[in-house]
Amino acid sequence: MKKLLLALALLAGTAQAQTLRIGMAAQDVGRLDPHFAVSTIDRVAVAWMFNGLVRFPPGSIDPSKMEPDLAERWESSADGKTWTFFLRRGVQFHGGFGELTADDVVFSLRRAGTAATSAFSADFRAFESVEAVDPLTVRITLRENVPNLLGIVTNYSGGYIVSRRAATERGDGFARAPIGTGPFALERVTPNASAEFVAHPQYFRGAPQIQRISYRFIPSDASRDLAFQNRELDINYGRADQTWLTRTRALPGVTVEVFEPGELTILNLDTTRPPFNDLRIRQAVAHAINRPEMVRFRGADVSREAQSLVPRGYLGFTADNGLLGFDLARARALLTEAGHPNGITIRVVHTQLPEMLNGMQVIQQQLRRAGITLDLQVVEHATFHQQIRQNLSPLVYYAAARFPVADIYLNQFFHGRSRVGTPTAVTNFSHCDMADGQIDAARVSTNPAEQLRLWAEAQRLLVTAVCGVPVFETLLVFARRNTVDYGYPLTGSMSLGPLITEATTLRP
Repeated sequence: MKKLLLALALLAGTAQAQTLRIGMAAQDVGRLDPHFAVSTIDRVAVAWMFNGLVRFPPGSIDPSKMEPDLAERWESSADGKTWTFFLRRGVQFHGGFGELTADDVVFSLRRAGTAATSAFSADFRAFESVEAVDPLTVRITLRENVPNLLGIVTNYSGGYIVSRRAATERGDGFARAPIGTGPFALERVTPNASAEFVAHPQYFRGAPQIQRISYRFIPSDASRDLAFQNRELDINYGRADQTWLTRTRALPGVTVEVFEPGELTILNLDTTRPPFNDLRIRQAVAHAINRPEMVRFRGADVSREAQSLVPRGYLGFTADNGLLGFDLARARALLTEAGHPNGITIRVVHTQLPEMLNGMQVIQQQLRRAGITLDLQVVEHATFHQQIRQNLSPLVYYAAARFPVADIYLNQFFHGRSRVGTPTAVTNFSHCDMADGQIDAARVSTNPAEQLRLWAEAQRLLVTAVCGVPVFETLLVFARRNTVDYGYPLTGSMSLGPLITEATTLRP
């Protein structure tokens, strides 16, 4: 009897050890359909379930190192407009949905390129056709060149491949019951509690070494930190805050990773309606922002000053753009010139996500010094995303990272066709369009020097118009117990969190 009890205890301990527990600063997930996963909360989890035709190696965001994923190889025509991808044989979808074929890839890329079924359709504007040559071969034909075709079909945003059968059968329900080919499959979502994932034993790179992932929604930083310190979590979504970083690094048996990409925080100003249809008020906001103070608030190890409306380090970034600096006296004078000598109050929708709320509260204090009062309407994070896309806030605090080429950031945030509220909407909350010509010309240019010149010119136009005010860039921060081994060095992640792979291990 004692031997039986001991065996059962050991078995229970092994099962517990194989459940990776991850704490996320969230009330709930939004949409786990990869073509609609726009928030950090959703992006982190989607990356465990789906693959692209190509991928960034785990732990990297270097476009020069992209490697085969669902496609084992590819080739392109001399003019760069025809790409052929040769798929791996025998790749299995989750849940018995069968083997991946070219039909699934064609369906997925067409779906990702359609505004009604994707938040990333603008990325596919240059696609003329996607067709199945045979069950394991896909041909993409472009109507015009793009800066990086592989970046569109990588394991990120619209590049994720879904099961045609599952997406068709489940319809709107696919967002909470997605089917991919990745190392982990969604088992269930318990609202306001957790999302549970199980290992995909037929994963084409090999069965995962971890059996389960429990993705727990703990919006309170204090509660999440306490759970991590009490060993109730193996991985904890960290705060981009110097005090938190220093304190957590001091915990025994804990490693804190700070990694790329830096999420660029921009105050997007709706230039089409009051009060921001007045350039002077937009300029007043720009002059009221004290970037060095924001970095001191966040911490030098986890943040850096923003220098443009494109993040630092992206191909095409330029700091030579005329960005307005901190000048409180000038901000007050501009408000007076605009007819607001006693200041102005602006109603703004904002998220309750702790990290974003804390940052916005500092900005609120900075603007108040200049006479600009933000009346914050704080809502749950998923509701925030819904409302800002309904044009319910004239100022939108938005932090984002994208594929590291200026084209994608400029297209999604500052091109006229990406204006929120239009049929082709993406995330242009500013409603600016004065750089459309430069953005479009750079997108199709085959001359790298000309592309850089056009992207720089676009940034100068947008910065001069104060379409948005770049504030700071925040690096990603996650803490893990040393019992967790990701299976790779974590220096970057386009999914904005640790990629849990078949090679990830968890010691008891």
